[in-house]
Amino acid sequence: MLSAANQKLARLYPGDATSRQPVHTFIGAADTFTRDSAQRAGQEAIAALNTYAPTAQALAKIVGLPATFPGLAETVRARVIDKLEREPVEDFRLDFEDGYGVRPDAEEDRHAESAALEVAAAMQAGTLPPFIGIRIKPLSPEMNARSLRTFTIFVTTLIQAAKRLPDNFAVTLTKVMTPAHVTAFARACDALERKLKIARNTIKAEVMIETPQAILAPDGSCALPALIKAGRGRVRGAHFGVYDYTALMGITAAWQHPQHDACAFARHMMQVSLAQTGVTLSDGSSNVLPIAPHVQTAWKQHFDDVTYSLVNGFYQGWDLHPAQLPTRYAAVYAFYLSACPAATLRLSNFFTKAAKAGAAFDDAATGQALLNFMKRAVTSGAITIDEALRSGLTEPDLDGRSFRDILVAR
Repeated sequence: MLSAANQKLARLYPGDATSRQPVHTFIGAADTFTRDSAQRAGQEAIAALNTYAPTAQALAKIVGLPATFPGLAETVRARVIDKLEREPVEDFRLDFEDGYGVRPDAEEDRHAESAALEVAAAMQAGTLPPFIGIRIKPLSPEMNARSLRTFTIFVTTLIQAAKRLPDNFAVTLTKVMTPAHVTAFARACDALERKLKIARNTIKAEVMIETPQAILAPDGSCALPALIKAGRGRVRGAHFGVYDYTALMGITAAWQHPQHDACAFARHMMQVSLAQTGVTLSDGSSNVLPIAPHVQTAWKQHFDDVTYSLVNGFYQGWDLHPAQLPTRYAAVYAFYLSACPAATLRLSNFFTKAAKAGAAFDDAATGQALLNFMKRAVTSGAITIDEALRSGLTEPDLDGRSFRDILVAR
């Protein structure tokens, strides 16, 4: 009985995903995407940073970097600049929903095709971000035919032009309210993969949790596990939609923000129900855009919102404007750099104790959390490999091994 039960648990909860998770999803209207969109966003971000925070001290003052860590501001700003030059966008989502609007069918058909051709050109040029995808309209009575048609045209055109999908490609499903929405999309993927002769389960999905019905089912149970199950292995992530969710909860626009208690409840439901399933979680965005003359105010709000997400266990979020990239990376880097010394010491102590106590160690869960911290810090660009190795980890340890396996190997 225990063997069967434990095997079922292992299938349902395989553990956190070991592959890289982007720190953000940058979203832009699909009809404006070009093969160099990510690089242009980085250039705009650097220009904004040099204009409004030309020194480390200026950046620290705007966002409120703590003065208790000597050299933190200088390190953060230098690494932000390096990131914006090297890899300004980690995950780009071409938007056919709110950021695109409702257009005549013929126009959206053309844009689905032209956007796919630009993605194919970026693949050829090597200018795509590490993660890429499209966001389609809801699978609602009014929009489902249009949504699936856009998806079909885009993927078909891209496969014909590039002969394959880009690495880490996903389709974001909006305003999901029932498992049937995810099932319908999964069936559309099955049919398209057969038609295009690409491997089954190649097309991945992300579900947007932006309706109350995506949190609680009609019978009062948690709706989230059924939404993931309906994807039959295709759903890799769940993204929280702050503004649709709070609006549908009856919260007036002036009080719709990421740190509202209603959002905290929804995010915690996402965490509890999807923990250890391998489905990654992403937070929403700040809607105060850093546009003159409000750049510094918007930067402070964005920095605080990103930090709030990180502290509460959401390591990815959404960005809507190139000038949000400096504060996205500044918040991420300050979070990891300020906590890195303590995490390094704790990991080092774990290995020392493990060497004395043997492989059976009674607090591997905390060790796993610290290992995940180091992995995310390195892949985000917040810390270097050399800085991570000061904890006693090795490079193979940072490449997908569990903390328990590391202890056993030692």
